[in-house]
Amino acid sequence: MTTTDPTTPRYPTSLGTSTATEINLLGHDLAGDLMGKVGFGELAFWLVAMRRPSPGELRVFESVLVALADHGFTPTAIAARVTYLSAPDSLQGAIAAGLLGGGSRFLGVTEDCGQFLHTALDTHEGPLPATEDEWDQMALDAIARQKKLGKHVPGLGHPNHKDGDPRTPVLIGIATEEGLRGPHLQLFEAIGRMSERGVGRALPLNGAGVCGAALADLGLPVELLRGFALLARCAGLLGQIAEERRNPIAHDIYMSVDRNAVYVDPDTDPTP
Repeated sequence: MTTTDPTTPRYPTSLGTSTATEINLLGHDLAGDLMGKVGFGELAFWLVAMRRPSPGELRVFESVLVALADHGFTPTAIAARVTYLSAPDSLQGAIAAGLLGGGSRFLGVTEDCGQFLHTALDTHEGPLPATEDEWDQMALDAIARQKKLGKHVPGLGHPNHKDGDPRTPVLIGIATEEGLRGPHLQLFEAIGRMSERGVGRALPLNGAGVCGAALADLGLPVELLRGFALLARCAGLLGQIAEERRNPIAHDIYMSVDRNAVYVDPDTDPTP
């Protein structure tokens, strides 16, 4: 019979452990049970939720990852490319530079919107709305509270997609098909319908916001939703850097800014 020395430190984990001969992850043998049998999206969900997603949940989850992987020459992509130009020996630095730009204007909206919706639902008194009119009233109340705090309503508006983000209806449709259009998405849709009354002008529901609503409806922790956006964008940034190696543009970006920089006296109006 073996006994455990009480003086030996213990560091409990439900994630990964290893010995000299094996690697265990989530209580399974990594090499024998998981490799070649579990997709990366399923594993990412499982690592956070501590449960395997259903096929429908996995479809919604991976649709979110696809939706957030890349959005062209956003600040995150430009930061990654220019950092790679400056330090081509540091791939990790270039990717990190892009990920560090995931904030309240880009990517971080996923978490901001999920938390905003979750708070509105969590503080709601009584049963959840049963009709579209009731959802609309709840949306107006949530918008009013946000405005009273002097904050923007996350998930509304987009710098490019002024007439509607093409990702939004598709993700709502996928969630509906899978029976996963829950209260976060329903409230999010109502906020879109009520934006003109609540904010003063009609604004489209953006893709980052709908992703936050969909992830929240999957039961994932709203405090970690930005992490899923960054997980998705990591793949996109790797693609951006791969393209930078094939067809460099970062030097042109740098030179365009540098050669067109104009000194202005700090005590004068900088507007040309």
